[in-house]
Amino acid sequence: MNLVEPIRDRAKIEAMKTYLKGKNLRDYALFCLGINSGLRVSDLLALKVADVTEGKNGKRKIKSRIEIIEKKTGKTKDFPLASAAQKVFEEYLAAVSPKEWLFPSRIGHGPLDRVQAWRILSEAAQAIGIPGRIGTHTLRKTFGYWAFKQGYDITRIQKLLNHSSPGVTLAYIGITKDELDDVYLNLNL
Repeated sequence: MNLVEPIRDRAKIEAMKTYLKGKNLRDYALFCLGINSGLRVSDLLALKVADVTEGKNGKRKIKSRIEIIEKKTGKTKDFPLASAAQKVFEEYLAAVSPKEWLFPSRIGHGPLDRVQAWRILSEAAQAIGIPGRIGTHTLRKTFGYWAFKQGYDITRIQKLLNHSSPGVTLAYIGITKDELDDVYLNLNL
C-alpha cells in the first residue's frame, strides 16, 4: 500500500469540492463526508441511505447524527453530522435519490468499491494540481490534520481516529519535524 498524505491547503480542498461537484454529486458527497467525519473508506462505502436519513422517500430528512459499527474495530461510532455536511446530503439525495447504498456503484447493485473511489479522488487531485499521493485514506488524514491545525487537542483527535497514542496520530496526519520546529522558532516568549 502506498503512503498517502492529507490535503494541507484549504484552497485545494475547496477546489476538490468544486471539481467533484461539477463531475458527480455522489463523489462530491463522498469527499465532503470523508473529510468531515474521519471515517475509514470501508465504513464510508458501506453506508446506506437509511444510515443518514429518516422518514420515507417523499418526506426523507437528513439525520443530525450517524451511528455505525466500524468494520475494522467492531466498535460503535456515533457522531454528529455538521450542518454543512447535512446540506450536501440534502442536495445529493434530492438530485440523485439512491435506493439502498449511499454511494452506489454505477455498475451492479452494490456500493462503490474502494478502487473506484481511489480513482475518483486521484483523478480529481491530479486535475486540480495537488502534488503527491492522494487516495481514499487522504480523506481520513485530512480530517485529522485540519482538526489539529484548528487547535483541537491531539488526544481528542487520537480518540476520534481510534489510535493507540498521540505519537501515532501525529505521524498519521503528517505533522513533520519542520512543523514541530516552527513552535520553537515562533513562540518567542
